[in-house]
Amino acid sequence: MPLSATDEIVGPAYAGTSGVGAFNVIQIEHAEAIVAGAESAGLPVILQISENTVRYHGALAPIGLATLAVARAAGVPVAVHLDHAESADLVREAVDLGFTSVMFDASKLSYAQNVAATREITEHCHRAGVWVEAELGEVGGKDGAHAPGVRTDPDEAVAFVTATAVDALAVAVGSSHAMLTRDAVLDFGLIARLRAAVGVPLVLHGSSGVGDDDLAKAVTAGMTKVNVATHLNKTFTRTVRDHLDAHPETADPRKYLGPARASVAAEVARLLRVLKVDCPSA
Repeated sequence: MPLSATDEIVGPAYAGTSGVGAFNVIQIEHAEAIVAGAESAGLPVILQISENTVRYHGALAPIGLATLAVARAAGVPVAVHLDHAESADLVREAVDLGFTSVMFDASKLSYAQNVAATREITEHCHRAGVWVEAELGEVGGKDGAHAPGVRTDPDEAVAFVTATAVDALAVAVGSSHAMLTRDAVLDFGLIARLRAAVGVPLVLHGSSGVGDDDLAKAVTAGMTKVNVATHLNKTFTRTVRDHLDAHPETADPRKYLGPARASVAAEVARLLRVLKVDCPSA
């Protein structure tokens, strides 16, 4: 399979140089802010669009094509990734639009069903040169199968990656989605064991709940792709709220969305620098 833009970004980091920031896009201001932050830091970045965001917009194409346009105009390497897709049809649409990677989440299914569904997606995506991430061991913070306290078993992870041929694996190591505080307790020993065993890049979901020092430690222990959404949403919303509190007469949304975009850009640049640490090769 030819290298996709995502593989070109994640591959060197996985070789042992650093972590890669992957930040979620909800509206076009997020995409613009994330790219501006990456350009400021002089570092590559991954723009992610989740299935939940697709539902918010009513379709993938409008926000997806806008995000692809922002990525293609960037002055640093930028990949566009479909995040937490449970729909195979949505994955196929993302591939057709030009996304360079997808995260197919069949973790609500039984292990055998997860393997079968993920393998089918991987085969389809690889034919199109698209990089695939999957999940094993539910990451907390969501309803249903995403139960807090679940951890990924290294032996099962090896078997899963072998059976599905995925390019990266999201693992459960103590973080949780949608955390509003940065006090998650990660199992760094488990991260190291997974890194040594699995043979593909590991992905840390729920990274908004992880403090700067522990993000760096997670990369050092063996994490490669680090996903952040809620933390940037807090930054965006706080800036909007502060502006409207100070200027209650504001009617033009550009007056408060612009400062929010700038705040997110600054935080993206800062987080990318946090993640750029030396880490041991596998």
